[in-house]
Amino acid sequence: MRHILTLSAAILALALPAAAQDSFPVTITVDASKPTGPLKPVWRFFGADEPNYATMKDGQKLLAHLGELKPKQVYFRAHNLLNTGDGTAAFKWGSTNAYTEDKDGNPVYNWMITDMIIDSYLDRGVRPYLQIGFMPEALSSAPKDMPYRHSWRPGFKYELIEGGWNYPPNDYKKWEELVYQWTKHNVEKYGRDEVLTWYFEVWNEPNGPSYWKGTPEEFYKTHDYAIAGVKRALPEAKVGGPDVAGSGGAFMDGFLKHVVSGKNYATGETGTPTDFLAFHAKGSPKFVDGHVQMGMNNHLKAVENGFKKIAAIPEHKNTPIVIGESDPEGCAACPGPQNGYRNGTMYSSYTAASFARIWELSARHQVNLDGVLTWAFTFEDQPWFAGYRQLASNGIDLPVLNVFRMYAKLGPELLMASSSAQLPLDDMISGVTQKNDVGVMATREGAKVAVIVWHYNDNDLSGPDANLSLKLSGLGKTRTRKITQYLVDPHTANAYAKWQKMGSPQSPDQDQYKVLEAASVMHPKTLAPLTVSKGTAGLDITLVRQGVTLLIIE
Repeated sequence: MRHILTLSAAILALALPAAAQDSFPVTITVDASKPTGPLKPVWRFFGADEPNYATMKDGQKLLAHLGELKPKQVYFRAHNLLNTGDGTAAFKWGSTNAYTEDKDGNPVYNWMITDMIIDSYLDRGVRPYLQIGFMPEALSSAPKDMPYRHSWRPGFKYELIEGGWNYPPNDYKKWEELVYQWTKHNVEKYGRDEVLTWYFEVWNEPNGPSYWKGTPEEFYKTHDYAIAGVKRALPEAKVGGPDVAGSGGAFMDGFLKHVVSGKNYATGETGTPTDFLAFHAKGSPKFVDGHVQMGMNNHLKAVENGFKKIAAIPEHKNTPIVIGESDPEGCAACPGPQNGYRNGTMYSSYTAASFARIWELSARHQVNLDGVLTWAFTFEDQPWFAGYRQLASNGIDLPVLNVFRMYAKLGPELLMASSSAQLPLDDMISGVTQKNDVGVMATREGAKVAVIVWHYNDNDLSGPDANLSLKLSGLGKTRTRKITQYLVDPHTANAYAKWQKMGSPQSPDQDQYKVLEAASVMHPKTLAPLTVSKGTAGLDITLVRQGVTLLIIE
């Protein structure tokens, strides 16, 4: 009998799919009657180095998709908005020719291209997180033999992005007047009430050598004069910064001291108006044993260090914080095997797992987290799925964008929820390579409950499925509840996987394009109604590795 049972078990194992043999159980509990606090939609910020893509066909299509997430509450940040040039887009470059000078050195302002960019945002429900920079050629204090525009391209050393654009102004009064005139123009064109909703910040990563060629004090001065220009045109404008790389180290310490108690270079007063503070946080993927291994621990450590630094300043303990760039690594336009995670579901599952922990870190340190900005957009007219960090390729949305669509469906009130396979926050900060993180967040909006679950590991490898047993309580007296599922995984809502099955064509025809477009869409699936007994209900589903699912119960 023992031999028969063993043989039967072996035959059954052969008949089952491999994932079923290796799957593991996960218990998830959600109590819809126990709110734990508000959940801010901090995910609604995006950005890119290349501002001119916003006026091009694929850029405008993607902006429309971003605006649909949360109309007039989505923000976009772009570098290079004040650069001198003809507006031609290029990797890690952009220009608007907003400021030039005549032969006598008098300012010449031209808002045509900046207007086109901002119009592209506003027409699609997106608002500016307006970065003031970089330095127009006529105002740059760079050496005369320094090329103004850089010659960088993918594969080159990163420091080759440097040029005359990243120097302090040669005339601070002219710099302030430029910012004043631009802000004044925006108020006149778009209306005071509209511009009051925008964020204004100066420069990018002034603590790093590639983006700033002045001293810290010269940056404080450049910052002060720019903020004075904004405030002169619109006194109630929302201003801040400094969008440092990482938590900013000693540079950020000096900046915080300056804006709190230092002498304002532009006004002579004490301190500089600061309505929000911004720093950056990045992960560090690497290529190990033939696969990508993400570095979420470095990303989360940078977030925590930034929160600690700001929370330690009594005057800014409650100041809103925007993580002005928050990404798995540092260069959206840089290719390489370590960045091979970008097209598929490693990026989408990483996004779900990392945002959850950033929300958790903000609660731990009791900071006022206002935004988490994903530095990813699109690269116009590049090879299909070329491996850049973007949200869409040639107008086709990537799986990661569907996670933001899930976030857009979350409610404003966080609920008590737990998962037996969710790694503790401190374990996530140590690294996510040994155990899978199958985590959960749940929200409520009126009688509607939303439950998002992700299945993540830093190693971009296949692995066992998670068999989820969802236990819901606090559902009230209603006997049945409608339940709708949204899903993105290696097989679902995944245009990249469809493209690979097509044979990876580099010139898809119009019919193939429609197939890819359809494959990118995350379709809602109505599940069997939940039977509620004494306010409780249960549901069993399977979530594959790198899958993210959202359940809406109403």
